[in-house]
Amino acid sequence: MPLQRFCLLGNPVTSAIEIEVESNTDLDGLKHLVAAHFAIVEPNGIAFQFDDADLAEVQDIISAQGPVTITIDGHAVRDPPGPKGLPIVGNFFEIYPDHLGNHQRLFEQFGPVIQTNNLGRVTYTTNDPNIAAIAFAESDFFTKEINEAHPLYPLKTPSAGIFLGDTDTPEWRVAHKFLPPALGPKAVRHYAPTMQKTVEDACLVFDELDKQGEAWNVYQYMLKLGSQAVGKLTLGLDFQHFTSPDAPVHDMVHLIAEMLSLNKKVTSKGNWYSSLPFGDPKRLKDIKSRIESMVEESIENAARGGVEDLPLQDAALKATNMVDYAIRATDNKGEKLPKESLVWALVVATAAGFTTTSSLLSWLIYGLVTYPGMQERLLQELIDNGFDNETQITADFTERLVFQEKYIKEMQRRHNPSFQPGRTAKTDLILPGGYKIPKDAVIIPAIHHLHNNPDHWDNPYRFNPDRWDTPEVKNRHKGSYVPFGAGSRMCIGFNFALQEVKVFLPKLIYNYKFTREGDGPIEYDPMFQLIRPNNLYVRAQKRAKWPPKSEAAV
Repeated sequence: MPLQRFCLLGNPVTSAIEIEVESNTDLDGLKHLVAAHFAIVEPNGIAFQFDDADLAEVQDIISAQGPVTITIDGHAVRDPPGPKGLPIVGNFFEIYPDHLGNHQRLFEQFGPVIQTNNLGRVTYTTNDPNIAAIAFAESDFFTKEINEAHPLYPLKTPSAGIFLGDTDTPEWRVAHKFLPPALGPKAVRHYAPTMQKTVEDACLVFDELDKQGEAWNVYQYMLKLGSQAVGKLTLGLDFQHFTSPDAPVHDMVHLIAEMLSLNKKVTSKGNWYSSLPFGDPKRLKDIKSRIESMVEESIENAARGGVEDLPLQDAALKATNMVDYAIRATDNKGEKLPKESLVWALVVATAAGFTTTSSLLSWLIYGLVTYPGMQERLLQELIDNGFDNETQITADFTERLVFQEKYIKEMQRRHNPSFQPGRTAKTDLILPGGYKIPKDAVIIPAIHHLHNNPDHWDNPYRFNPDRWDTPEVKNRHKGSYVPFGAGSRMCIGFNFALQEVKVFLPKLIYNYKFTREGDGPIEYDPMFQLIRPNNLYVRAQKRAKWPPKSEAAV
């Protein structure tokens, strides 16, 4: 069997390795063989050279008298580039406080994969859809292992399994069996009445604010709205957020919001910082413990009344909330979700549920008062579909709201709340473009920059819901639009979050005309886990009349 030596362009010749090549191997087979030896993720990008000449025939490659050089997509193999940084602090002050703007600048300067160092913590970030799709795939190359370089490391809780634990652990497999039924499309649909009642209660407060002629901070009230619904539907708790316009935010909501802010503050700095026994790291640990105690109390209260054990799917469709589901659901062996897994599954479901929803709702209202014609088109679609305040907002109804669906998608593209899902390299590997990533390194598919990448989106900074009807968008790369991540570790609660938004938005648009108060720049908090508009104020003026049905709908 012929032997040939191969080395990577960019590496010394002394690093060449000898590979046996069967005489009947074709070029594609040789690429896969070489890729396996060098941990090259995409074999199709491999090309061969000898004495600066390209080799495209297997026989020429085998007979070359010396090491054959390998290129990846025409590039030498190299470390991802990035700014040099300063002693001790690294690139921290080149990224913060405006990490969205600064990462965009770095992508434009260095290319689709960049390496940064924040006070000793090295992170790899990409805006390339192909590399993002590779990272999201649970494969021989990447997984969700929450090590010290991962943006969720201070929150890591192995017992949380499906949310904050590593893949391929017993805890994750157990949680992955029990939790998806409770958050699947069928289960989420029967939560719609509770969601609708929540937004109707909120409208009473918005009516009062309108009578008072008051503008209000959008995120603060969307936080109340999102958490009010999620509190009922995950923990069975009424947070009492809409008993009056100035009702306080529930302690658990405050604690969860602070936990997410502290986590961002801790993970934006070096690994050493998270181990400090004082300051933000200590406060984060204390808050985690307090939240855990509050959820345990909710579980105990739910269990006191006695429950009937049910198979997973039956429990998902009959439960009044996730606590109710989790304490009665049994698998085919009669086993239940262990309590240690249940507590943090509910913590994260609650936190992710209302922070994602409240941030997305805030951006959706931002769109109403910023992008001309949106409010009018959304209202007209409701009228054309016979919507009024007596309408029960079911999944069947929201599926008819075609423009609303495109509006939500475009908002998630242009202003997605999430931005840093991390995946961990299982081995030293080589990505498309020739980028070397070491074992245990964390790469972050930067969602905002994927969604606004001009190489994959036409005029990406233009807000245009109608782009979703175009062939270009329908045939887009699967990694170019990932609002909830992708792969087996994508956000398990995405059905829940979208259902909330699709129930809340029609009630708000039908009942109010939104206008912006002030015209200053919208700011986001760089030290929060999600992207949200912090200083958006609006007036919500109660509608007294509505347009007639359009001719096409009559």
